[in-house]
Amino acid sequence: MKSFLFPVFIFLIAPLLSYSQSSVQSGGKKIMIEHAGSLQFVKNVGNGAQRLIGDVRFRQDNTLMFCDSAYLYKDNSLDAFGHIHIQQGDSIHLYGELLKYNGNTKKALITKNVVVNKGDMQLTTDELNYDIATSVGYYVTPARIVNKENTLTSNTGYFFAKSNDLTFRKNVILTNLPTGQAGPQFVINCDTMRYNTSTKMTYFIGPTTIKSKENLIYAEDGWYDTYNDQSRFSKNSYIVTKEQKMFGDSLYYDRKKGIGRAIKNVQIIDTTQNLNIKGAYAIHYELTGLSIVTGDALMTQIYEKDTLYLHADTLKAIGDSKKVKKDSKTATTEKSQPPKRKIKEIKIVGTDTTIIYENIKTEKQQLFAYHKVKFYKNDLQGKCDSLFYNTTDSAMRMYGQPVLWSDENQLTSDSIKVITGSKSIRSIELKGAAFIVSKEDSLRFNQIRGKMMTGYFQKNKLYLVNVQGNGQTLYFAKEKNELKAVNRADCSDLRVYLKNNKVDKITFITKPDATLFPLDKVDIKELKLKDFKWKENDRPNSAKEIFIW
Repeated sequence: MKSFLFPVFIFLIAPLLSYSQSSVQSGGKKIMIEHAGSLQFVKNVGNGAQRLIGDVRFRQDNTLMFCDSAYLYKDNSLDAFGHIHIQQGDSIHLYGELLKYNGNTKKALITKNVVVNKGDMQLTTDELNYDIATSVGYYVTPARIVNKENTLTSNTGYFFAKSNDLTFRKNVILTNLPTGQAGPQFVINCDTMRYNTSTKMTYFIGPTTIKSKENLIYAEDGWYDTYNDQSRFSKNSYIVTKEQKMFGDSLYYDRKKGIGRAIKNVQIIDTTQNLNIKGAYAIHYELTGLSIVTGDALMTQIYEKDTLYLHADTLKAIGDSKKVKKDSKTATTEKSQPPKRKIKEIKIVGTDTTIIYENIKTEKQQLFAYHKVKFYKNDLQGKCDSLFYNTTDSAMRMYGQPVLWSDENQLTSDSIKVITGSKSIRSIELKGAAFIVSKEDSLRFNQIRGKMMTGYFQKNKLYLVNVQGNGQTLYFAKEKNELKAVNRADCSDLRVYLKNNKVDKITFITKPDATLFPLDKVDIKELKLKDFKWKENDRPNSAKEIFIW
């Protein structure tokens, strides 16, 4: 009896042993059956398949696989159906509706409503290939990745679970939407991107745009720290705001601070003022509307029929500001700001100029240029140590041994103010040791000297000069285009009229002391007023010469 019952007992419990601990191996570690509601041997399916139904659970190493039902084959592979869940360790969870898994290669194909969760990252797609051995997955169907404030979509991609790196290709879009914000802070569009869910670092290759309310950024290589809002761009990179466009071989941008930097082959284009500024290095402050350019800095301003070229060691352009700080510690709101930016102090020491200005809101643009300033325009050229231009009064102020050349006239003084309007020069103010000189020949010069002068222009040609204080004139009289005499006059205040850039008439406001000398009776040394200087060699005759100091 015992010998009969023992074989029957073994026959009855064999299937139960199979469904609770069954395993098959063919070159890889075994896929173990940990649980199932029922188990069946299927004759009509190849590889001696076992069918498991109801709350099915498999294990291979530290990986658990759950499903509603499955076929387990002798070649160490399986097909699973319904409520797929792959748990790798404690951190990686994959979900779907269908699973094909090879236990020898440890490669899985999950399809339909695929979801991958790792930490605060969630990936959703329709089809995913996943290598359990390397924890690397890839998809070739459109996918969506959500990681706290960032949402990313792409057509294809890889994710590396161990390093938290994700690589995306084709129609890549990353949207950054901070908690509590109505709309996205920025949106990145590119062809190829790599993103790390731990560091929140984004790396991109190929044509890339980053759009926000404040600006648009374009580059073909670079990185973006989405956590700290800092970035670097290269390869045909530029930043576009409502008023400006900044180019550079390399661009660095801090979105939180509103600071952009450009290095090498820098160019800033201001569309509102038709300004183009170039240099080797630039920095732009969005909050104050301040741009600074150094290194062979060149400003170009285009007019209807002419172009102004200006060079200096450093150029500063100040436009509209959003929110301006009084200093590095205390910020003020726009409501507390005076309506205009004001010059507080201008101090000139020799050829060095120091300009201190109140950093308050302005709706007008200002330009500061220093040092070694030189500019060229067809009808006007200039040289000085420092220059300031304000669109509020359309005035350009020159400091530090300034010189202006207008047609045949050379104008010098301690400081010069040029007032423009309707795209032409309206007037000019010379303060302190004012001098106007024009050349008759290699030895003789017409001269006007005074403490202060105001010159008036018509069609950019000087036609009237008012002299106030210590006025002196020296000009040559002609007869039939031949120099015959020289007229020298001393008068506190006087008015000089010019015609065709030559002295035509002088009106003396106070009693003058004037003398007409025949040329043959005058020593050549007496034909120059005190402090006379002829600076023809300093005058730029083309746009290229503004770089020669």
